[in-house]
Amino acid sequence: MTYRRATSADCSLLGELNHQLIRDQVHRNPMTVPQLEQRMRGWLEGEYVAILFEEGGEVVAYALYREQPDEIYLRQLFVVRDRRRQGLGKQAMHLLRSEIWPKTKRLTVEVLVANAAAVAFWRAIGYRDYSLKLEILPKDVAGN
Repeated sequence: MTYRRATSADCSLLGELNHQLIRDQVHRNPMTVPQLEQRMRGWLEGEYVAILFEEGGEVVAYALYREQPDEIYLRQLFVVRDRRRQGLGKQAMHLLRSEIWPKTKRLTVEVLVANAAAVAFWRAIGYRDYSLKLEILPKDVAGN
């Protein structure tokens, strides 16, 4: 597996992959692919970095993260659908941790609790539970 830092030329691809990620994790985000592409462009022009992971000249995964003075916040890690369950996510995380990210920073990631497969993946590669975000949706407050 090879990797490279994404550029603005990759935002169309990243928008499409992000759309797949949102659908796969059953997230409530209603954004379209063009909207996600624009959001990705803004993130890359700002404080986020995206890394594309490739095998045989094809993108098989990507990671989007933000580095802060004491922390690396991994916002997204996505493996393309037809390449899952082959160890690519674990491989991508190994490359991030061994070749890209400094070893002196705390690593954080947020996971939807309903996404049991993702929770299991993150725990399996060494992440530990730290907090749980709870919510009341407006319809719940109204008693519906």
